[in-house]
Amino acid sequence: MVWVIIVVAVIVILAIMLITSYNRFVKQRNLIQESWRQIDVELHRRYDLIPNLVETVRAYAAHERHVFEEVARLRTQAVNVQGSNPEQRAAAEGQLSGALRQMMISVEQYPQLQSNQNFLGLQRELTDTEDRIAAGRRFYNANVGDYNTRIEAFPSNLIAGGFKFEKAGYFEVKDEQVRAVPQVSFGTIGSVAGEQAPPQMQPGAPSSGQIHPQMPGDQGNYPPQQQIPGGYQQPAQQPPYQGQPGQGQYQGEPPVGGPPAGSPAPQDGQPPFTGGQ
Repeated sequence: MVWVIIVVAVIVILAIMLITSYNRFVKQRNLIQESWRQIDVELHRRYDLIPNLVETVRAYAAHERHVFEEVARLRTQAVNVQGSNPEQRAAAEGQLSGALRQMMISVEQYPQLQSNQNFLGLQRELTDTEDRIAAGRRFYNANVGDYNTRIEAFPSNLIAGGFKFEKAGYFEVKDEQVRAVPQVSFGTIGSVAGEQAPPQMQPGAPSSGQIHPQMPGDQGNYPPQQQIPGGYQQPAQQPPYQGQPGQGQYQGEPPVGGPPAGSPAPQDGQPPFTGGQ
């Protein structure tokens, strides 16, 4: 008796799981169809806007005939594939979007058209429609991704195979211009337009960052004043006195404890000054 109850309980649990999984598949499939119908509505709206937009542009740019003919041809092609799968619709819509973009680029050469209120209104409506199509495409593809994942995952794939649930197709507009990597050039780093770039430093011996004062007897230029934190400037070092034999005056400041400036230099054979009185 106990085994019978266990078997019945297992069968009931499996049946509940089967029904739940099947109903979830149906719900996801209907959600995909509903999201696709929303995209289709916006696509039809774009089909209605294109002829009016083309006629408005034609009045100002009549010699752009090849652009108008290409847009009209691709629009007719997109309308004719409405009953096809999402992959074929996406291919047709991608070509139509590229032709519309080319037409919008060509009208930039006509300032009068840019100020036409009818053209601006149609352009604004077309932009809003494109935004809604993009939002609907993202929602549709997200639902398709969840649905296809359940079809491939275990154990829901058993139910999908038993009840013939097939994978749905994505709606992806393959536009090479959108996917292309933009070419960016910053020019010379550190310079702006009209400003000369800073000179390049020549490589040399590395500096230790220490200040080496001029010692007595060194030849060459003396270092300039050194900036010390706190606003105090250290005066430049003065050259040492250079007493010449036979000269009558000292040049420069004498060392500490030496004779005052202007004193006669020691003559040959005399002892040096020691600082005594």
